[in-house]
Amino acid sequence: MTFDPKLIATDLDGTLLRTDGTVSERNRAALAAVRARGVPVVAVTGRGPRLLDMVRRDMGSTGLAVLAQGGYVVDLATGEELSVSSLPAAVAAKAVQLIEDAVGELIIAVEEVGDLTGPLRVQNGFDWPYPDPAVLLHRAEVLRGDALKVFVRSPAYGQDSLLALALAVLPLDLVEVTHAGLGFIEICPPGVTKATGLAVAAARHGVDAAGVLCFGDMPNDLSMFAWAGHAVAVASAHPTVLAAADALTLSNDEDGVAAYLDALFASAREPS
Repeated sequence: MTFDPKLIATDLDGTLLRTDGTVSERNRAALAAVRARGVPVVAVTGRGPRLLDMVRRDMGSTGLAVLAQGGYVVDLATGEELSVSSLPAAVAAKAVQLIEDAVGELIIAVEEVGDLTGPLRVQNGFDWPYPDPAVLLHRAEVLRGDALKVFVRSPAYGQDSLLALALAVLPLDLVEVTHAGLGFIEICPPGVTKATGLAVAAARHGVDAAGVLCFGDMPNDLSMFAWAGHAVAVASAHPTVLAAADALTLSNDEDGVAAYLDALFASAREPS
């Protein structure tokens, strides 16, 4: 372990967090030790700004966070928005229609960019997994405005199959599409990924990609893995993420982030 990070970026759910949704004391201590060394820590998550309080619960109320698969970058201490991306409603509707033409009926939810503190717009039957406020609507009422991102479930296909089919039918420049291991895929504005959001946060700290060490576990982390100087997958990660990683660590339930950071900085202290 010889990498000398200038910035640490970590995914939250499935990576920093244990399966029970908690951040262990060991992981908290490891991140605190990193910050004490003067190395900034950035959360990079698929969670949207409606879940900002959950992000602060898990990461504390200082530093920068990249939310919504890169579409929303915020200062956790001040609330300053560094970047907010938008997917036009017409483009979102076109993407949904192209996927439906290939796989059949879909169930959708929308994180509306014009009302980032209001309830999520969810089609009946979507089964939203988070506690943020949601309003249940008929399909025609869900895609009413521009979106931060759109969530798509299929009654017939699992998340990996649905993602593969969506990637096959969507034009490359229309939207970004990925999944975070939650049973649905996510449609984001074109060119918006965790990598682009992390680049905004890193630039604020004066750090380029080569100096970034990142942790992740799901396909939505692949862009970040390709961009960062050193990418580490937890052992419980999706097969595509394991294959893309520069290094592996223990699973999220074994505090893999802390284990890797403790070993990395311990080796840095060893005499040469």
